[in-house]
Amino acid sequence: MSTIKHVSYRNLGWDSAADLYLPPSFDESKTYPAIVSTHPIGSCKEQTSGNVYARQLAAEGFVVLAFDASFQGASGGEPRFMEDPAIRVSDIRYAIDYLVSLPYVDANRIGAIGVCGGGAYTVSAASTDQRIKALTSITGVNFGRLMREGFSQFDPVAALQAMAAQRTAEAQGSPRHVINYLPDSVEAGKQAGISDIDVLEATDYYKSARGQQPNGATSGLFSFNSAAMAWDAFAHAETLLTQPLLVVIGDKPGGFGAYRDGWEIYGRAASQAKQIFVAEGWSHYDLYDQPEPIALAMAQIVPFFKQHL
Repeated sequence: MSTIKHVSYRNLGWDSAADLYLPPSFDESKTYPAIVSTHPIGSCKEQTSGNVYARQLAAEGFVVLAFDASFQGASGGEPRFMEDPAIRVSDIRYAIDYLVSLPYVDANRIGAIGVCGGGAYTVSAASTDQRIKALTSITGVNFGRLMREGFSQFDPVAALQAMAAQRTAEAQGSPRHVINYLPDSVEAGKQAGISDIDVLEATDYYKSARGQQPNGATSGLFSFNSAAMAWDAFAHAETLLTQPLLVVIGDKPGGFGAYRDGWEIYGRAASQAKQIFVAEGWSHYDLYDQPEPIALAMAQIVPFFKQHL
């Protein structure tokens, strides 16, 4: 069994909260390869990035850091529930700073993994941080594209105008407008006419005992979402993303677009060593916690990191 240590470290002007997963029979006098694990949008470290992927990677001999994003979960930062891609990518860099400060971590054997939005943030971080020697994107979603398309109902300019008006109102004293990305329940979603597999399965995961956690708010600060509109997780990947890359996706496409984004980054990455694994018969949220697709994914992830770290 792996050991979990609750840790914190300084980020920008606040502290980041994280869980450090240590291998079985951990020996502080030895050095280990390490991996940063990044959670989905509106999520926290106790949801899939930590309790599933970090735990299983630690059992395979890696030191794994699963952290809460700035402004979210147990990490600091105000205002709460901000989802700014530039800050989310910076969080990964600070997580690496913390890992390389540990005497038992081999600074030349650092990897990164992320789930959903965390997968695309991991791609972006690796494109500009060569300390990441290999990376895996699990059902990764390009949040910038999703904001420009589905989350703005394919009218990004109108969405930006609404965000601008709301941010001005908040600057003048109005309450913050925090939106919930999901309906209150699967049944409520269906009653509202929602049929998309990603929205309904996300609701099943986040709004039930299956995946619900106190810090997994599935919320976003509406007025600050404009920061994602002009952002592309895969920018310059054809030139800058050179590290070994593994992309894992399910073959059931949904509205969040992981299937499409997975194939896109696989095609665009400059990585000489890159591979894509499609878990046939499984969906985006199956890859969060369901034993069979997780086992299929880990059968690819573990040898990939052992080869490249």
